[in-house]
Amino acid sequence: MPNTTLNDRALVRLSGEDVRGFLQGLVTNDTSGNLPVWAALLTAQGKALFDFLIWADEADVLIDCEREAADDLVKRLTLYRLRRAITIALEPELAVHWAPAGDLGVVDPRLAGLGQRWLAPADEGEGADAAWRAHRLALGVAEGRAEFGDGATLWLECNAAELNGVSFTKGCYVGQENTARMNWRQKVNRRIVVVPIAEADEKRQMIAYPELGWSVEHRRVEDIDPAAAPAWMREGLAAGS
Repeated sequence: MPNTTLNDRALVRLSGEDVRGFLQGLVTNDTSGNLPVWAALLTAQGKALFDFLIWADEADVLIDCEREAADDLVKRLTLYRLRRAITIALEPELAVHWAPAGDLGVVDPRLAGLGQRWLAPADEGEGADAAWRAHRLALGVAEGRAEFGDGATLWLECNAAELNGVSFTKGCYVGQENTARMNWRQKVNRRIVVVPIAEADEKRQMIAYPELGWSVEHRRVEDIDPAAAPAWMREGLAAGS
């Protein structure tokens, strides 16, 4: 079996009193139904601080996040916990696994083309991080603080609606007011896009991957060519134009 471990990902376990209800009032997606879902924790203005996948583990919840952001996420969630009887800590016994196809795990909730994802003990070897990044960027999907910015980009500008990262019916959460207003007005003026490195605009660039031939950028909608955009993004571009 080829390497499947995503070593750049970490898991944060939430256990205790109504952990789903706790997250329901904080994150952008609905945690009361089937998991996993893709979601984010936002600033009060609706800008992305952390994006992650949320998994169920019996009564507990596991958050599949960037390893480099995991400690910061634990601290932020702990601030919101107040006096609730909830434990929030890194889960070192499990790892995030990925394969581009097959029948292991579940289909990535963002986009079926992203492949299969599951939680299991870590495998030995170099892992699958490079293959995952190349696969994800080729589909035009961005993630993480390096690509979204650290509290710099509005969540709907991160293509959250198109990639199933937000619920508009679940009720209040941090940053909900501005996010809901943007959706109601159909006013997403900028978007995170993945473009060939030869077409890069350094003024709009979040990060470049020259070895993969891609640039991740925060562009105005009118500067995005719908014909060159991934199919999953085109409807959103048309609605915002």
